[in-house]
Amino acid sequence: MGVCSKLAFTRYVRSGRKPEPDPRLWQGDARFGRVPVRVYCPRAPSAGLRPGAIFFHGGGWVYCSIDSHEKICRYIARESGSVVVSVGYRLAPEHKYPAAYEDCLNATIHFMNNVEYYGVDPARIITCGDSAGGNLAAAVSQTLAGRSDLPKLRAQILIYPGLQVLDFNLPSYQQNRGVPLLLRERAAFFALQYLNGDASNVEEVLEGSHIPPDMRLKYRKWVSPDNIPEKFKVRGYKPHKPHEFKAEVYETVKRLCEPSLCPLLAEDAVVHQLPESFILTCEYDVLRDDGLLYKKRLEDNGVPVTWYHLEDGFHGVISLFDYYGFRFSAGKRGLDSVVKFIKGL
Repeated sequence: MGVCSKLAFTRYVRSGRKPEPDPRLWQGDARFGRVPVRVYCPRAPSAGLRPGAIFFHGGGWVYCSIDSHEKICRYIARESGSVVVSVGYRLAPEHKYPAAYEDCLNATIHFMNNVEYYGVDPARIITCGDSAGGNLAAAVSQTLAGRSDLPKLRAQILIYPGLQVLDFNLPSYQQNRGVPLLLRERAAFFALQYLNGDASNVEEVLEGSHIPPDMRLKYRKWVSPDNIPEKFKVRGYKPHKPHEFKAEVYETVKRLCEPSLCPLLAEDAVVHQLPESFILTCEYDVLRDDGLLYKKRLEDNGVPVTWYHLEDGFHGVISLFDYYGFRFSAGKRGLDSVVKFIKGL
């Protein structure tokens, strides 16, 4: 009808309606430098300093906002007794990689440098995110792992994160290729939109033509179906042979392999320094195996990992724990597992 673009309309629909104020929470909008944030703090008195969780919303780096994840952040703050900071990072394709990553990193550093203002314990700062936000939380955690001029992160919480773009034919991608809310093709589409705002090479990326053979061999120790437990292959898996390498496609998308976009490819020296981690995966999710592979990498490097797997979960289910009349018990269980982890820190 020419009223607005498809992108603008979808963003509007996904933003949701802002719920009524919660009398149990204080919340307010602010800016950490140039990055908009919303801060949630329980009104109930605390015996001491609180944990502080900086939250990055999902949405494929293209959709969603602070408003779309309002209920999730309120729930975490209220039930865990922590201060939650939700970050409104810039979205693709208008703002290409590394804009979202840089916004999340800068907001986290600002928070770390000002935790006393929010009554947060500097020894209990957590990065947290779902889907693309889980990717951003992992990338930020890696960047901060070696910083001696900032408080050390206490933990990272990765909720069905997308962590690699080398292989879109892992068992979970094959089994769940047509399962809502994230289809296999859309996972690659979103990554390319974030990278350079151009998804014209999505078919080549899906079939593996975008990775040079030597690079694929180098990273096979970390990104391989051989590292996925056999019980996750029983629903069906057929080994995939990548299509012929296309150098011109690789030149267009080669930044996909940078660890700040593809955290699963970080070197062991970085992974070894990461904080205690919580990873949530869903059985019916194309990104399930990304979480499983990262869990293995963390454990292989001596990082304590709490893993929570929703056997009846699907991608995005956390957002549907209480969604305007729709309530999925798996989403509530997943969110409660996050709260339990925070309370145990």
